Amino acid sequence: MLNNNTKSKVIGVDISSERTIFAVVDVRGNILDSDSIPTADFPDAQTFSTELSDRIVSMMEKNGGFETFHGVGVSTPSGNHLTGCIENAPNLPWKGKIELAALLRDRLGMAVAIGNDAHLAALSERVYGSGHGKKNFLCIKIGMGLGSCFFSNGHEHEGGRGYAGEFGHICYKEGGRLCGCGHKGCLETYVAHKGIIMTAEELMAESNEPSLMRSLAELTPRTISACCDKGDKMAIEVFRRTGHALGMGLATYASLIDPEVIILTGGITNAGKWLLEPANEAFEAHVFGNLSGKVKIMRSTINDEERDVLGASALAWREPEYSLFK
Repeated sequence: MLNNNTKSKVIGVDISSERTIFAVVDVRGNILDSDSIPTADFPDAQTFSTELSDRIVSMMEKNGGFETFHGVGVSTPSGNHLTGCIENAPNLPWKGKIELAALLRDRLGMAVAIGNDAHLAALSERVYGSGHGKKNFLCIKIGMGLGSCFFSNGHEHEGGRGYAGEFGHICYKEGGRLCGCGHKGCLETYVAHKGIIMTAEELMAESNEPSLMRSLAELTPRTISACCDKGDKMAIEVFRRTGHALGMGLATYASLIDPEVIILTGGITNAGKWLLEPANEAFEAHVFGNLSGKVKIMRSTINDEERDVLGASALAWREPEYSLFK
């Protein structure tokens, strides 16, 4: 069969708790066009999917038309590639099971694939970043949540039901902080966005020690990190505790899977040495002895604004073609 209809582009979508980015990505991973909508403005998933579909349609029409697009890939917290659903996402406005792939596919009339944001961050690293050429590596995403994905012998591990890699929901402290998932003591509550703020609040409540954090208009990981840069001892202690918890979790993870490299992604890693040095120290102190000094921990080199969109686009190319516009 002769087919001269070249599919040269896909749409990559990155859903986060704050905003949803959607972009046109070509076969070489170049982002040709992009736009965004505020995720929190849509408390109802049906309304969200309608608006996102309409915006994607407009973007495709502006960039060559439906017939030039292979499909759509979506990166989202708690996304399940095997079911095409967002399932019980603790950090998104929609609760329960959201059949987002089906909702978008029905409206767009073309192939739609959904994946967990941490998994697609790893896929992005595999195709475009520090995981390129590596068969066994671990990718960690630290932001509003704490997720992970590892590649073993060149293949991503999704698990039997698509839930593999929920690093943030391993128990770090029995009976500890309440997590959005409903359990107590999850690692996420000590390492991710809200956990870092909670650590800062606890430290300030424990003593009257002066700290620049006390006068911040908004307490966030970014502003706490800025206090670290100014030499604030209490702020530095916040990230020391955060890094220690992260390093302990990574040591356990690495001891189980023996990765060549651990790639850290997400906005929290912008804290740099304040997070990474205590994490590496705790990692080396607790990892299986035969791995000590052999597993490289590094920050991603891919732009935070592009990583998940690129991972979503890579997933879209994997999806078998389906379109009403062939």
